[in-house]
Amino acid sequence: MDLNPADESFAARLRDVLPEDVLRPVEDRYLSEPRGRFAGQAGLLALPRQVEEVSALVRAASQARVPVVPYSGGTGLVGGQVMPQGPAPLLISLERMNAIRGVYPAENVLVAEAGAILSDVQDAALEVDRLFPLSLAAEGSCRIGGNLSTNAGGVNVLRYGNARDLCLGLEAVLPDGGIWRGLTRLRKDNTGYDLRNLLIGAEGTLGIITAAALKLSSVPSGIGTAMIVVPSPEAALGLLALARSRVGEAVSAFELIHGQGLRFLDEVLPDVRQPFAERPEWCVLIEVGLAGGLDPTSALEAIFEQAAEQGLALDGVIARSEAQRADLWSVRERIPEANRLTGSLSSHDISIPLSAIPEFIRRGAEAVAGIGQFRINSFGHVGDGNLHYNVFPMPGSNRADHDHQREAVQRAVHDLVHEMGGSVSAEHGIGRMKVGELERYGDPVRLAAMRAIKAALDPAGIMNPGAVLRA
Repeated sequence: MDLNPADESFAARLRDVLPEDVLRPVEDRYLSEPRGRFAGQAGLLALPRQVEEVSALVRAASQARVPVVPYSGGTGLVGGQVMPQGPAPLLISLERMNAIRGVYPAENVLVAEAGAILSDVQDAALEVDRLFPLSLAAEGSCRIGGNLSTNAGGVNVLRYGNARDLCLGLEAVLPDGGIWRGLTRLRKDNTGYDLRNLLIGAEGTLGIITAAALKLSSVPSGIGTAMIVVPSPEAALGLLALARSRVGEAVSAFELIHGQGLRFLDEVLPDVRQPFAERPEWCVLIEVGLAGGLDPTSALEAIFEQAAEQGLALDGVIARSEAQRADLWSVRERIPEANRLTGSLSSHDISIPLSAIPEFIRRGAEAVAGIGQFRINSFGHVGDGNLHYNVFPMPGSNRADHDHQREAVQRAVHDLVHEMGGSVSAEHGIGRMKVGELERYGDPVRLAAMRAIKAALDPAGIMNPGAVLRA
């Protein structure tokens, strides 16, 4: 029979093997998630300082059959960090394991503990004239362990890849409490199964990442940013191809922005400075980073001129200062905040084969219109095929008025994504919110293999039960 971690005998067992300040009273901030869809629970909260303490916590939980929920920055959007049902778990937060253990600029490697905040890792890299390119809206509060556990994406995937692509080695505690010391800085290591990539993206269901060796890149000598009005999503893809033909892999970000998102900014965040007096229906934010002293502004000017000649660009603004660059990025980065303030009925983090994006946008609007009258804000990292496709009530109504339609909207969108060879989770993970979607759309052979791996590594089923796979 499972023990409740609030049971004093379990707590006493932990106090016997841990420093007295590791166990803390559970605070409400650890039991919520940003979208307010799940309310968590916890019998005990632990804040370890080193991997050996994480090991002791997990080993004791394994022996007592107590569920464990790893907690990182709490910024996840699919409920992976909260456990609303079942025996109250032991919640392990890695926020005190936040050290930068080493920086190796000659190797382009940085070793960080899992609790290090992403922006602190970026700053540590810049101190040695290197770039850690993972970048997302929550970078001031999300932590590296959570980024890796969810295989986070962000705005620079087009050039540098997901979190998985930026990691060389891991230190992790497995479900029996064993410590895997795989913190290698090697680029080549063909010595058996790849446990690193098994743990990355597993959302804490196969173990707890405690530290990582991360890949760094050279800092571009020049960065150029522009916002360009395009007549259609098809034109946006044409502009991306044109930009790549001129500057190759120097295109680091290519964000599609819909006019609905700009209008939401006008409604709820009017302080955001927008570059166009008349809100365009479609525009893209493009950023290039060049080396060797090449001028990114001139490169963007040439791209715009050629795009205008080909009918791919209607208007544009190129940042001439860091302040102007920040203003352009603020438009893109505050759209999710405007979405939250407006209140979506159904939000979707999806990916589509690049060439199919315009067709998906058209067919998606038709499918949603068949259910009712809604506003759609389709925006995101179109350069890597990732769209945030969010459906909102019309002015004068709110999402509570349409709760009865939420499931139909989600099903219509996800059915179309699946039909077109896409994914219903591009960068946010599965968590608890999308377990049913994974079962509905996932390949049955792959799901069977995932369940077999889970059973082999975590036979007691204690690690983040109910996330990714149904408990």
